[in-house]
Amino acid sequence: MDYRYYRNEALDNIARNAIKSYDASLLSEPSAIPIEDIMEKVYGLVIIYQRIRKTGLVLAETAFDDTFIAVYDDEKKKYIWLPVERGTVVVDASLLDAHGDGRLRFTLAHELAHWIIHKYIYEGTCQTAAKTESALISSESDGAVEWQADKLGSLLLMPAGQVKMAFNRNRSALDSAAVLAKIFDVSKQAMSIRLKELHLS
Repeated sequence: MDYRYYRNEALDNIARNAIKSYDASLLSEPSAIPIEDIMEKVYGLVIIYQRIRKTGLVLAETAFDDTFIAVYDDEKKKYIWLPVERGTVVVDASLLDAHGDGRLRFTLAHELAHWIIHKYIYEGTCQTAAKTESALISSESDGAVEWQADKLGSLLLMPAGQVKMAFNRNRSALDSAAVLAKIFDVSKQAMSIRLKELHLS
Protein backbone atom coordinates (compact mmCIF):
# COMPACT_ATOMS: atom_id res chain seq x y z
CA MET A 1 0.00 0.00 0.00
CA ASP A 2 1.48 3.33 -1.05
CA TYR A 3 0.81 6.24 1.26
CA ARG A 4 1.73 9.90 1.54
CA TYR A 5 3.87 11.09 4.39
CA TYR A 6 2.28 13.92 6.38
CA ARG A 7 4.30 16.06 8.77
CA ASN A 8 2.69 16.84 12.13
CA GLU A 9 2.28 20.47 11.08
CA ALA A 10 0.40 19.42 7.93
CA LEU A 11 -1.94 17.18 9.92
CA ASP A 12 -2.52 20.01 12.39
CA ASN A 13 -3.51 22.35 9.52
CA ILE A 14 -5.80 19.70 8.03
CA ALA A 15 -7.55 19.28 11.40
CA ARG A 16 -7.95 23.04 11.89
CA ASN A 17 -9.37 23.47 8.37
CA ALA A 18 -11.86 20.64 8.92
CA ILE A 19 -13.09 22.26 12.14
CA LYS A 20 -13.20 25.74 10.55
CA SER A 21 -15.27 24.36 7.67
CA TYR A 22 -17.94 23.48 10.21
CA ASP A 23 -17.66 26.38 12.68
CA ALA A 24 -14.54 28.54 13.04
CA SER A 25 -15.66 29.73 16.48
CA LEU A 26 -14.85 26.24 17.82
CA LEU A 27 -11.19 27.23 17.57
CA SER A 28 -11.60 30.22 19.87
CA GLU A 29 -12.78 28.48 23.04
CA PRO A 30 -12.01 25.06 24.58
CA SER A 31 -14.94 22.68 24.08
CA ALA A 32 -15.87 19.24 22.79
CA ILE A 33 -15.58 19.19 18.99
CA PRO A 34 -18.88 17.94 17.45
CA ILE A 35 -17.14 15.26 15.39
CA GLU A 36 -20.32 13.49 14.28
CA ASP A 37 -21.81 16.76 12.97
CA ILE A 38 -18.59 17.57 11.11
CA MET A 39 -18.63 14.14 9.49
CA GLU A 40 -22.25 14.46 8.39
CA LYS A 41 -22.57 18.17 7.59
CA VAL A 42 -19.15 19.02 6.16
CA TYR A 43 -18.12 15.74 4.56
CA GLY A 44 -21.55 14.24 3.80
CA LEU A 45 -20.72 10.97 5.56
CA VAL A 46 -23.50 8.69 6.76
CA ILE A 47 -22.94 7.01 10.12
CA ILE A 48 -24.75 3.78 10.93
CA TYR A 49 -24.43 1.57 13.99
CA GLN A 50 -24.26 -2.18 13.53
CA ARG A 51 -22.54 -5.11 15.18
CA ILE A 52 -19.55 -5.59 12.90
CA ARG A 53 -17.78 -8.64 14.32
CA LYS A 54 -18.87 -11.26 16.80
CA THR A 55 -15.53 -10.78 18.57
CA GLY A 56 -15.88 -6.99 18.83
CA LEU A 57 -12.39 -6.47 17.40
CA VAL A 58 -13.52 -4.21 14.54
CA LEU A 59 -14.78 -0.87 15.84
CA ALA A 60 -15.64 0.80 12.53
CA GLU A 61 -15.32 0.54 8.76
CA THR A 62 -15.54 3.31 6.18
CA ALA A 63 -16.69 2.63 2.62
CA PHE A 64 -14.98 4.62 -0.14
CA ASP A 65 -17.07 2.96 -2.89
CA ASP A 66 -20.52 1.41 -3.08
CA THR A 67 -19.76 -2.02 -1.66
CA PHE A 68 -20.72 -4.70 0.86
CA ILE A 69 -19.46 -4.96 4.44
CA ALA A 70 -19.65 -8.17 6.44
CA VAL A 71 -21.51 -7.62 9.72
CA TYR A 72 -22.65 -10.04 12.40
CA ASP A 73 -26.40 -10.64 12.68
CA ASP A 74 -27.22 -11.52 16.30
CA GLU A 75 -30.66 -12.89 15.45
CA LYS A 76 -29.45 -15.16 12.66
CA LYS A 77 -26.21 -15.94 14.53
CA LYS A 78 -24.17 -15.53 11.38
CA TYR A 79 -22.39 -12.96 9.23
CA ILE A 80 -24.36 -11.24 6.50
CA TRP A 81 -23.35 -8.85 3.71
CA LEU A 82 -24.59 -5.32 4.36
CA PRO A 83 -24.83 -3.18 1.20
CA VAL A 84 -23.43 0.32 1.83
CA GLU A 85 -22.96 3.39 -0.30
CA ARG A 86 -19.76 5.38 -0.70
CA GLY A 87 -19.27 7.61 2.33
CA THR A 88 -20.89 5.26 4.83
CA VAL A 89 -19.17 4.77 8.16
CA VAL A 90 -20.32 1.61 9.91
CA VAL A 91 -19.61 1.85 13.65
CA ASP A 92 -19.83 -1.11 15.99
CA ALA A 93 -22.98 -0.71 18.08
CA SER A 94 -21.11 -1.74 21.23
CA LEU A 95 -19.51 1.72 21.27
CA LEU A 96 -22.91 3.25 22.01
CA ASP A 97 -22.74 1.57 25.42
CA ALA A 98 -19.21 2.83 26.14
CA HIS A 99 -20.32 6.17 27.60
CA GLY A 100 -17.62 8.47 28.86
CA ASP A 101 -14.56 6.46 27.85
CA GLY A 102 -13.99 8.42 24.63
CA ARG A 103 -13.79 5.36 22.36
CA LEU A 104 -16.82 6.28 20.24
CA ARG A 105 -15.67 9.84 19.57
CA PHE A 106 -12.09 8.75 18.90
CA THR A 107 -13.28 6.00 16.55
CA LEU A 108 -15.41 8.54 14.63
CA ALA A 109 -12.47 10.97 14.43
CA HIS A 110 -10.19 8.16 13.23
CA GLU A 111 -12.62 7.24 10.45
CA LEU A 112 -13.06 10.89 9.44
CA ALA A 113 -9.27 11.15 9.25
CA HIS A 114 -9.20 8.21 6.84
CA TRP A 115 -11.83 9.93 4.71
CA ILE A 116 -9.93 13.21 4.60
CA ILE A 117 -6.40 11.98 3.94
CA HIS A 118 -6.64 8.40 2.67
CA LYS A 119 -9.38 8.49 0.03
CA TYR A 120 -6.73 8.21 -2.67
CA ILE A 121 -5.65 4.85 -1.24
CA TYR A 122 -9.07 3.23 -1.00
CA GLU A 123 -11.24 4.74 -3.76
CA GLY A 124 -11.87 2.34 -6.60
CA THR A 125 -10.68 -0.70 -4.65
CA CYS A 126 -13.93 -1.66 -2.87
CA GLN A 127 -11.78 -2.00 0.26
CA THR A 128 -12.74 -0.33 3.52
CA ALA A 129 -10.65 1.43 6.11
CA ALA A 130 -11.19 -0.33 9.42
CA LYS A 131 -10.49 0.75 13.00
CA THR A 132 -9.66 -2.31 15.10
CA GLU A 133 -8.91 -3.09 18.73
CA SER A 134 -6.03 -5.30 17.60
CA ALA A 135 -2.47 -4.08 17.33
CA LEU A 136 -1.80 -6.55 14.53
CA ILE A 137 -0.92 -4.68 11.35
CA SER A 138 -0.34 -6.51 8.08
CA SER A 139 2.47 -4.29 6.80
CA GLU A 140 4.60 -1.28 7.62
CA SER A 141 2.57 0.95 5.30
CA ASP A 142 -0.70 -0.24 6.88
CA GLY A 143 0.77 0.73 10.24
CA ALA A 144 1.74 4.17 8.94
CA VAL A 145 -1.74 4.75 7.53
CA GLU A 146 -3.35 3.78 10.84
CA TRP A 147 -0.89 5.98 12.74
CA GLN A 148 -1.82 8.92 10.51
CA ALA A 149 -5.53 8.34 11.11
CA ASP A 150 -4.96 8.11 14.87
CA LYS A 151 -2.85 11.26 14.85
CA LEU A 152 -5.28 13.30 12.77
CA GLY A 153 -8.18 11.98 14.84
CA SER A 154 -6.44 13.21 17.97
CA LEU A 155 -5.82 16.64 16.43
CA LEU A 156 -9.47 16.90 15.38
CA LEU A 157 -10.70 16.21 18.91
CA MET A 158 -8.00 18.13 20.78
CA PRO A 159 -6.81 21.17 18.76
CA ALA A 160 -3.50 22.49 20.08
CA GLY A 161 -4.59 26.09 20.71
CA GLN A 162 -7.71 25.10 22.61
CA VAL A 163 -5.88 22.48 24.68
CA LYS A 164 -3.20 25.04 25.63
CA MET A 165 -5.88 27.57 26.54
CA ALA A 166 -7.74 25.05 28.70
CA PHE A 167 -4.51 23.88 30.33
CA ASN A 168 -3.51 27.44 31.26
CA ARG A 169 -6.94 28.00 32.82
CA ASN A 170 -6.77 24.75 34.79
CA ARG A 171 -3.07 24.37 35.54
CA SER A 172 -3.72 24.49 39.30
CA ALA A 173 -6.07 21.49 39.16
CA LEU A 174 -4.81 18.38 40.95
CA ASP A 175 -5.46 16.30 37.83
CA SER A 176 -5.46 18.66 34.85
CA ALA A 177 -5.61 15.76 32.36
CA ALA A 178 -8.91 14.60 33.89
CA VAL A 179 -10.33 18.14 33.89
CA LEU A 180 -9.36 18.72 30.25
CA ALA A 181 -10.63 15.27 29.24
CA LYS A 182 -14.10 16.32 30.45
CA ILE A 183 -13.92 19.66 28.62
CA PHE A 184 -13.02 17.98 25.31
CA ASP A 185 -15.11 14.82 25.93
CA VAL A 186 -12.17 12.46 25.40
CA SER A 187 -10.57 9.82 27.58
CA LYS A 188 -8.10 10.84 30.27
CA GLN A 189 -5.50 8.63 28.57
CA ALA A 190 -5.95 10.43 25.23
CA MET A 191 -5.68 13.81 26.93
CA SER A 192 -2.58 12.76 28.87
CA ILE A 193 -0.89 11.77 25.60
CA ARG A 194 -1.93 15.06 23.98
CA LEU A 195 -0.56 17.09 26.90
CA LYS A 196 2.77 15.29 26.61
CA GLU A 197 2.88 16.00 22.86
CA LEU A 198 2.35 19.68 23.63
CA HIS A 199 4.96 19.62 26.44
CA LEU A 200 2.30 20.55 28.99
CA SER A 201 2.83 17.72 31.47
